[in-house]
Amino acid sequence: MKNILYLFLLSTQFFFAQNGFEKGNALYEKGSYADAAVAYESVLNSNQHSAELYFNLANTYYKLNKVAPAIYYYEKALVLNPKDQESQNNLKFANKRTIDEIKVIPKVGFAKLVRDFTGIYHYNTWAWATIGLATLFLLFFIGYYFLQITVWKRLFFIGMFLAILLMLITVSSAIFEKKYFDTEKPAIIFAEMANVKSEPRDGGKPLFLLHEGTKVYVEEVIGKWKKIQLTDGSEGWIESSAIKEVK
Repeated sequence: MKNILYLFLLSTQFFFAQNGFEKGNALYEKGSYADAAVAYESVLNSNQHSAELYFNLANTYYKLNKVAPAIYYYEKALVLNPKDQESQNNLKFANKRTIDEIKVIPKVGFAKLVRDFTGIYHYNTWAWATIGLATLFLLFFIGYYFLQITVWKRLFFIGMFLAILLMLITVSSAIFEKKYFDTEKPAIIFAEMANVKSEPRDGGKPLFLLHEGTKVYVEEVIGKWKKIQLTDGSEGWIESSAIKEVK
């Protein structure tokens, strides 16, 4: 009986979420962007998430000239679908509305080469590739074990070796990419203006001022303060209430 009730509640929640999403789309088409944002937010409040939902919500806030929420939800959409071209393009337009111009210092060295390679695919994709190669290895092993023809045994042995080699690459890539995903903590400034200080306290010396929509990376948390880093390498402490983490 409990399982039936659970399934009923789940299906009802899904129905209302879909209804809210479609309502948001209809309101957006009519140009009622504020009401569309409320409809989309109601879907999020029902714990339903998708790249498409975040993308539509970001578009809505962009139309409302709310820079920080627009950038925030484009970033959320890209977390779920990193290769989505529309989200990437719209994010560029939204970033042009920010006040702060932060330089991006390019990373160099072996770590960058590894990241460029592993970043080609999501860590889940690397994991599925590993499973596929493991299956292929098993098939090669079966062929090597049961076949008696020398030429075929050699070919299957070479196949086993290549499968293991590729598995090591895909496993390492999955682990590296998952670690990168977990340790990288991007956030968006939501406060209209926020002082970045030298110390995590109210009396800390102000280092520089950031405005809404600027992207930062959280490195450490102490009480109500978070240590952030910008793409130009600048660091400092900011109040947690001034920013919103993307993931």
